[in-house]
Amino acid sequence: MVSVLERDSELRQRAWNAAASVVDPEIPVLTIADLGVLRDVIVDGDHVEVAITPTYSGCPAMNMIAFEIEVALERAGFHHPRVRTVLSPAWTTDWMSEEGRRKLSAYGIAPPQASNSRRTLFGEQAVACPQCGSDRTELLSEFGSTSCKALWRCKACREPFDYFKCH
Repeated sequence: MVSVLERDSELRQRAWNAAASVVDPEIPVLTIADLGVLRDVIVDGDHVEVAITPTYSGCPAMNMIAFEIEVALERAGFHHPRVRTVLSPAWTTDWMSEEGRRKLSAYGIAPPQASNSRRTLFGEQAVACPQCGSDRTELLSEFGSTSCKALWRCKACREPFDYFKCH
């Protein structure tokens, strides 16, 4: 016989897995779990609530992410799921998984550096090119293809690339 705690744990894991499979609509190689946007899943009887934290305030992808979470949970057998946005503590790139950072780099986007990088201390930054690996790069614009990215160029291979900005 399965105890209530075991059943709730299994349901929570099933709900977590469903929510964690949702991809970021702006960077489709990353799941919301890779990004660290998925914060918590609470199962209480027949109700499931998922907590997410936007990468920055006003992120336009959050409505689509919330909708996709609801769809994923419905498909997993959870009826009328609730998605709650949590703003505090604020999201940080430190919440990104190592797997997510690898996926970004393989996709051609330079992953964020640790928050204790040289830039934090001195306002300097050396971003490795995701194409050739060179650190001979330059910032072209603080604004890239989306608000969470900056546009950089490699001086070695001359290719432009996005850099996922630190928050």
